Amino acid sequence: MDRLAAALAGGTSGPRLLVKRDDCTGLALGGNKARKLELLCAEALTEGCDVLVTGGGPQSNHVRMTAAAANRLGLDCEIALAPKTDGTPYSEDESGNLLLDHLLGARLHMLERGAYYDIEAGIDALAARLAADGRSPFAIPVGGASVTGVTAYVAAADELASQLGAERVDWVVVADGSGGTHAGLFAGLGHDVRILGVDVGTRPDLDEVVPQLAAAACERTNRPPRRGRALVDHERFGRGYGAITESAIEAIHMTARLEGLVLDPVYTGKAMAGLIAAVRDGRIGRDESVVFWHTGGAPALFAGRYASRLFSGS
Repeated sequence: MDRLAAALAGGTSGPRLLVKRDDCTGLALGGNKARKLELLCAEALTEGCDVLVTGGGPQSNHVRMTAAAANRLGLDCEIALAPKTDGTPYSEDESGNLLLDHLLGARLHMLERGAYYDIEAGIDALAARLAADGRSPFAIPVGGASVTGVTAYVAAADELASQLGAERVDWVVVADGSGGTHAGLFAGLGHDVRILGVDVGTRPDLDEVVPQLAAAACERTNRPPRRGRALVDHERFGRGYGAITESAIEAIHMTARLEGLVLDPVYTGKAMAGLIAAVRDGRIGRDESVVFWHTGGAPALFAGRYASRLFSGS
């Protein structure tokens, strides 16, 4: 992304910016969850499960892609869905990922509260009800952030290393929702690359859970444990998960108009805002190399409350 790098450096030489296109993984418009679901769904099939159970917010890429994976494998899909932040009911004109959830046929169960731990409890309760009804549910945590899901990103770290070859990378920047992608990259690359996760407001304990999940993934994959704290930028999510911010709007416009690369206002736009801030304040040096890990999420651009803000901010 040389044009973006030059713009951030004021027209002079800036950091080398690369992008890892996990938005192009396929499976219902793509995203990073395809890697996790490959392993999670294999576990579900091995255990003889007949329904996938997970949860998230109305613009959750994980929910959308889990529904698609269930369809691909002939399984049912039941979702514990967080309520709207303003307390109003969902309606027929809802769009973005929520429209795709309906298109894919997932059965949505609206929760009374939408905090991270409320959603996790909702997933467990929904799986328990299905089991009591004689079904064989496979519960997947928010974002697929189980040890199995995290190991998918240990393998993704190996994939990145093979693509880079001898090229040096100093930083990887990624959206930090449930922490699983960050943890897998930390486990796979964290010995010599700084992994910066940009908090999008999903869960409050990223600083603790990312190293814990990384340690478990290292043990699962027989790798040496990674030492040190997680690098998490907690300054980009605004009023909370799904709340659009001015810095995300700027990042979305800059990246689209300089690189033809589409980001979203819930996840990758905020992650890019974190990268931009780190370059501007000198945390990322002009002689360093950065991989921006594009985790997907473009469907959220078409949700009405985001589209109007992005258009008016043009």
